[in-house]
Amino acid sequence: MRQEFYSNGKLLLTGEYAVLDGAKALALPTTFGQFLTVEPSKNKGLFWRSLDKEGKVWFEMEVDLGTMHIRTSTHTSNANTALKILIEAQRLQPDFLTHEGGYDLSTQLTFPKDWGLGSSSTLINNIAQWAKIDPYKLLATTFGGSGYDIACAQHNTPITYQWVQGAPIVEAVEFNPEFNNELYFVYLKKKQNSRDGILQYRKQTFNKNELIQVIGNLTSKIMASKDIDSFETLLNLHETVISNTIRIPTIKEQLFSEYPRAIKSLGAWGGDFILVIGDDASMGYFRQRGYETIIPFSEMILKKKS
Repeated sequence: MRQEFYSNGKLLLTGEYAVLDGAKALALPTTFGQFLTVEPSKNKGLFWRSLDKEGKVWFEMEVDLGTMHIRTSTHTSNANTALKILIEAQRLQPDFLTHEGGYDLSTQLTFPKDWGLGSSSTLINNIAQWAKIDPYKLLATTFGGSGYDIACAQHNTPITYQWVQGAPIVEAVEFNPEFNNELYFVYLKKKQNSRDGILQYRKQTFNKNELIQVIGNLTSKIMASKDIDSFETLLNLHETVISNTIRIPTIKEQLFSEYPRAIKSLGAWGGDFILVIGDDASMGYFRQRGYETIIPFSEMILKKKS
């Protein structure tokens, strides 16, 4: 029987890095995501095919389900990662991948795979749905991280997210500010490796409890903002706090120091998308500098509760 699964992409508006230590973060599921389709096959083995948003194949592999070894693949690194996910899923659910024949599996992103909206987390959540296992456990034994991206994959509304005493606390929230027409997401043309950012964060020495409290308070105030001025002030303060913690200049200081409005990094600093305050005319500042991918809030963020 054909099975189809879907997971939402993600953006982390507040709490980057600090969410790893239990700070309350505001996370935004996106209108973009990833599909997983699985069909039983008479051919023994698992045949994996990954498609990009245009429907073009960018990765294929074949796995021997008896030995859980790769028979063939078009990219060794991707194949090893995909196989690890399957092996860990089977470890969590021994009945997984026991069909007498085999499986034809295909994945398809609805966004360019270098955008950093969660190609890994959406895959993990889809595989977990298929295997009927806990996606947070699968994430922990594969890519690692705070798990906020898994929560976004499962929710069709903005959420607050905290990892407390080994478990996620997720709350669906309303976040669709009246000034959302002044919020834009600009792609920096560089996919950031979250694991590198986490390593940089872990190298720093600071008062974790204090950071958790400060970021949690900022998250609550940002969600409650009624006007663009207070929202902008809070974003700038959040950027300053994280910059001082990880000892890296803000992305505005690094690349866009002349821009007059607030700019906020989303997730690991240095790549992927940033949040920019402005209007369509002011987005010309970024277009003139070669940043052509600019998406309004209304087109990027899921807002309806499931």
